[in-house]
Amino acid sequence: MVDLLPPAWLIRAAVAAVWLYEGLYCKLLSGDPNQVRVVEAVPRFGATIGKAFLMTLGVVEVLIGLWALSGYEPLLAAIVQTALLVTLNTNGLIFARHLIHDPPGMVVKNAAFLVLAWVAASPVHS
Repeated sequence: MVDLLPPAWLIRAAVAAVWLYEGLYCKLLSGDPNQVRVVEAVPRFGATIGKAFLMTLGVVEVLIGLWALSGYEPLLAAIVQTALLVTLNTNGLIFARHLIHDPPGMVVKNAAFLVLAWVAASPVHS
């Protein structure tokens, strides 16, 4: 049987690229201003701590990207990625659905992305 999957480093790089894009570009460099509005829609965040929370989340996402790229403890990395993404998506849908351009699309894309994160965690490809 021929293994048609790309090499493990490329799978990890693809996962890392998404986290680095979301964390560095969208949040830390303010590449997606709508993300601030989404966070500010969460009760008790608002403009008071929304921006600070978003910056902190950006740092966390960059660190997760580097972690995914490293291949260190891939199973734990997949669990953390899943927990964070499910938490973010759930809160976004509850508090800021009206600000999300395509809520069903967001869920589908993130589910597909998590499949890739779990492929990266597979013992066969890590």
